[in-house]
Amino acid sequence: MDTIAAIATPPGKGAIGIVRVSGPGVAHVAQQLLGQLPLPRLALLRSFRAADGSALDQGLALYFQAPASYTGEDMLELQGHGGPVVQDALLRRVLQLGCRSARPGEFSERAYLNGKMDIAQAEAVADLIDASTDAAARAAVRSLQGAFSERVRELQQQMTELRAYVEAAIDFPDEEIEFLASGALSARLERLLGAFDALALAARQGALLRDGLTVVIAGKPNAGKSSLMNRLADADVAIVAESPGTTRDVLRECVQLDGMPLHLADTAGLRAAPDAIEAEGIRRAEREMRAADRLLYLVDATAHRADLDSGALSAALAQELALLPEGIPVTLVFNKIDLLGMPGFADGAATPARLALSAKSGAGIDALRAHLQAIAGRVGTDQGVMSARRRHLDALERARAHAQGAAEALMDRRTAELSAEDLRLAQQALAEITGEFTSDDLLGEIFGSFCIGK
Repeated sequence: MDTIAAIATPPGKGAIGIVRVSGPGVAHVAQQLLGQLPLPRLALLRSFRAADGSALDQGLALYFQAPASYTGEDMLELQGHGGPVVQDALLRRVLQLGCRSARPGEFSERAYLNGKMDIAQAEAVADLIDASTDAAARAAVRSLQGAFSERVRELQQQMTELRAYVEAAIDFPDEEIEFLASGALSARLERLLGAFDALALAARQGALLRDGLTVVIAGKPNAGKSSLMNRLADADVAIVAESPGTTRDVLRECVQLDGMPLHLADTAGLRAAPDAIEAEGIRRAEREMRAADRLLYLVDATAHRADLDSGALSAALAQELALLPEGIPVTLVFNKIDLLGMPGFADGAATPARLALSAKSGAGIDALRAHLQAIAGRVGTDQGVMSARRRHLDALERARAHAQGAAEALMDRRTAELSAEDLRLAQQALAEITGEFTSDDLLGEIFGSFCIGK
């Protein structure tokens, strides 16, 4: 096994810069660099020595003896001054002593391979670092502490117990197995599927806190798109002017919506462009709309009073909406209701969903925020929510489908072999979440997204 090293603190200047070393060569590095191997978990103040004996820096050295370390291997942390030149010089010296540069996420990968954490916990490390809201950070901490993995293992245990009865029915077909003939089977299957649904709900909420919702604000020029962007961001991030065509490029801003990241994009007004620059802005707006989770299509309420009052769409407005990208959910937003003296409202059940608000006065903005949370699938509070990723949701969905297949096979009194196979496939899908069943390609994809040094 190679000994790896990396700078573990962010690029740039800082009070402290940390170089981490992990692997069998730690003792050699410490001896050459510090003159001794520190006692485990005892901070030692030393000069960090170059090959000619001169001091590169002075700082603290911490030694973590295997297996009681983050990676499960011997580890050394060199905590020096946070200047880029100093850190680079220290890293070069460590590499001269036989280490190699760590790949992104390789420290966490070794922690996983050495049994210090499972894959879901390792991913939670990256999620905690990348968290953009307090709620996302709390969810990542819960997963890092093993809450998500524990619930996955509880599901696996339930399926193991169920498989034991099913396998018994296969091995002893002539015996009457009371469990398969009683109402206990139905109750057990209901509990299993209910546990799947509860975990899937918590995972979806965790994925939502991690990834958020991407919302594109679109519409004709002067509909109030930039004003709405500023209102939601609670800052003057977009230029607002009465002349049409002010916004020429996509303007992005990430804001918190009660702990959920909301990725906003303000786009150029949609019209026949008078010049090449605005035409490019409109082309970029159309590209942005195709990648959105939700499209807020703004119209001037003063110009569409009839649409607003009747609840039906005029031919002109219907034609505008028909030009939007297919397959992207749309909320029709009537802006400038302050000029009509109307209150804000939201009708999520309409097709498309309808809102009335004033980006200028703020009327109806709370209804918009509630609407965005509802369409994102936000449920209740974040208490107990755990960090999760799209691959976790996919694995849970496949596992539940197999569990449902097993339940139907058993309740319909079909062959036990079919239900046993479905239960096995469900357990295998769950094992992908924690890494008990994981391909090397997936490992490379997961840890390749980590920062170097972690």
